[in-house]
Amino acid sequence: MTKQVYSLSICARATLDMHSLNNEGSEGTQIQTRMVDIVGADGQLYNVNAISGDMFKHIQAEHLYHIARNGQGLPLCAACQVFDANRISADSEYATEIKGKSDVEAIDLMLKRCTLDDIEGNLITADRSTPRKSVVEFGWVVGLPEVSKTDSYFHVKYMTERGEAARTAVSEEEARKANLGQTPFHRPASSGVYAVVSHHEVSRIGFNDISRKYAIDEESRESRYKALLESLVYTFIHPKGAMRAAQLPHIVAFEGAVTYTTQVLPAPTVSPLNAAYLEEIQRIAEALNKLHQEAVHVARFDTLSDFADLMQKLIDTGSPFAMTV
Repeated sequence: MTKQVYSLSICARATLDMHSLNNEGSEGTQIQTRMVDIVGADGQLYNVNAISGDMFKHIQAEHLYHIARNGQGLPLCAACQVFDANRISADSEYATEIKGKSDVEAIDLMLKRCTLDDIEGNLITADRSTPRKSVVEFGWVVGLPEVSKTDSYFHVKYMTERGEAARTAVSEEEARKANLGQTPFHRPASSGVYAVVSHHEVSRIGFNDISRKYAIDEESRESRYKALLESLVYTFIHPKGAMRAAQLPHIVAFEGAVTYTTQVLPAPTVSPLNAAYLEEIQRIAEALNKLHQEAVHVARFDTLSDFADLMQKLIDTGSPFAMTV
């Protein structure tokens, strides 16, 4: 039986070890990691490592780009075909076509032409300033205070400095000493359990928020829905980010819940910073289902493979909810 999905949320705890996915820059020879202040479930203030929602949204968008580019038959504008961060605003042909057209027509053309602009959102800056709100929403991925830690590790970069000493060296040892200079620096690595929250307005795929009408047909909307869910799986299987060449994250565990709704109401989220988040989600779903019978569905998962299996089943059995317009 096909499920018409209106809204979908993911709330989870991810255990990541020895990663450096999101840094703020450097100060001298010290690379600075991203730290944020939060209020824990106990009401106390903590300073913890975090990965920005911008980073995870970029990870998901890149996975969606590759899905669209590789045999899925999903349209991309000229700029998104080369993964331009400006998306359709950098498409000169589109900019020419929308001159003199209304905002409704400009959004319709965007939705028809590009999967990334539809799902990830954009601000059209060609001849106007018209926003397209993203279907995808990510919160900060925040370390739990009691089980997250960032350390700084000493590294040395060797540089060749050829000169007279190297040219006149009479032994291999003398040549090595003459050719190698040392630049010490400190590189951070973080390990811990991280709270993940994301929400996805599936019903808005292909939907023009100005005209309140869909600009693409149901078949196209379903293809984009499946691609979105597939990109979410890859986001947590292969989280991209800074310094992965030498600090690829160890993904130790991933557990939580996927919630989705089949009527017009949002899929509930509770932050995994709250130890009782799964019980809270379940109780919210039960309360909402008393108002709207069988509208809210909660599917728990204990491992990354469980999550992948759950999303695969939703891809196979679900389709985007069509709002009455």
